[in-house]
Amino acid sequence: MTARVAILDDDPAIRTLLADAIAAAGMEVATYARADAFEAALRQSLPDVCLVDLGLPDRDGLAVVSRLALEGGAAIIIISGRGKVQDRITGLELGADDYVVKPFEPAEIVARIRARLRKAAPPARSIARFGPFTADFDRFTLTGPPDRVKDGEVAFSQAEAEILRLFLDRPRRLLSRPEMQEALGGASSESFDRAMDVRISRLRAKLGEDPRNPALIRTIYGAGYIFLGDVDWS
Repeated sequence: MTARVAILDDDPAIRTLLADAIAAAGMEVATYARADAFEAALRQSLPDVCLVDLGLPDRDGLAVVSRLALEGGAAIIIISGRGKVQDRITGLELGADDYVVKPFEPAEIVARIRARLRKAAPPARSIARFGPFTADFDRFTLTGPPDRVKDGEVAFSQAEAEILRLFLDRPRRLLSRPEMQEALGGASSESFDRAMDVRISRLRAKLGEDPRNPALIRTIYGAGYIFLGDVDWS
């Protein structure tokens, strides 16, 4: 199945440069200059990967990233001229899977897209049940009792899915930060560490966990994290 990529950037030269490289790599590509047209298209069909610039004429790009992450399903790569550490941290905290600073080589973007697609490949086991919860990694949804999960079902982002699956594949096992970084393909850095902490915090919130005393995803200070539920895969 051909991967589909959507590009949101108001610079026509960058859109053309990226579109040509992505198409040459055998992927379908659609380009947008404005957030309203981009979001309208995504309501009709969700691509596999979204490349999002932060400097847009009609919307703050970070708001677009945040909304995409909440809806879940598509990998998000920020492409931006904002290169400060805090900008990277903010983008990753909001749910982006990757952050690339302009200027860049189109081949690098293609490589990062392929890396995200490999991570997003449908797993052999796609549905996990633990306690009163069910995680569906095909639909990127978490279901559970309404007193724990808002409205009984909530979407999770691809970045959150990666961390949740990491826990569910290794229940009752201590995972150190270096182990998690290696499994998630991230380099040790302040922005990666903080983004990982934020995603875990979001998962806890979606599971209805008490932030002061979480029952499922426990922090072992100075050592890492441990998932304490029993998991049944199907």
